[in-house]
Amino acid sequence: MIGVDICGIRYNCYIIRAYLGYYLKTTDLKDASNLTLCHLHHSCVGEHYVGHINDSIYIIKENSSRRVTNLTTDTRRDCKPIHSNYHNGDYYFSVKGKFYIVFKDQKIYKTTSKLTSPDCQEYPLNDDYSDGLYYRGRSFHFYIMSMTDNWGVQFIKASDFSSGNKEWFNSVDKDILDFLPGGLSLTTGPTVGTWERVRALKNDTNEPISFEESIKRKVGYNKETMTKITHNWNVKLSAKVKVNELAMLIANAQLSLDTEYEHSVSES
Repeated sequence: MIGVDICGIRYNCYIIRAYLGYYLKTTDLKDASNLTLCHLHHSCVGEHYVGHINDSIYIIKENSSRRVTNLTTDTRRDCKPIHSNYHNGDYYFSVKGKFYIVFKDQKIYKTTSKLTSPDCQEYPLNDDYSDGLYYRGRSFHFYIMSMTDNWGVQFIKASDFSSGNKEWFNSVDKDILDFLPGGLSLTTGPTVGTWERVRALKNDTNEPISFEESIKRKVGYNKETMTKITHNWNVKLSAKVKVNELAMLIANAQLSLDTEYEHSVSES
């Protein structure tokens, strides 16, 4: 999903939801004990995010990149165009100082030392690495988060993108899943609806009767339940973060909620 990504610098990992205006910072995807919720600078809203060994984050948006060292303050920003060889990639990440660009439909990936340079290498995409939801690189390894049939969302660690070999895999913490699109359906169950009896009439005559009843369609979420998903998120004091508002935004994005409306019906 464009605008939702995972990247990292050194030991820090960032889970970004650009169009909500927030990101989570953690050191471990399988442990929520060190989660920090941060405000995303409006100039750092992008489509893809790449953590680099030079301690910078490259924000990919359309055909250009923005390099920053802090997603909240937009520190040390630098913008450059991306060479056409790397346009329209499905995933971008970096390992050992090189950029990896994955093109799923073409079943290939490209590597380059600079996104501005035409010089690159092209390789076939290994089937074992083709089903990722998010790709994140570190200094010498990369991580792929994917949905499995038996064990839900898992992430694997590997060092050779062409081999398909996995060094290990692990589960993703619930509090991190809650922040990702579709995560609520995995941690709290699917959305449901209920039918309620509005009114019943008995007619013992031979004459037809008619009545009108106003039916309100209630669409929303349980505020108390939604507040629990942000319970383990530490809020960075320097960030203008409204946790309750964010919980509402996540629910709206998850459920695609509309506003309430009333509709009159008649029966005879």
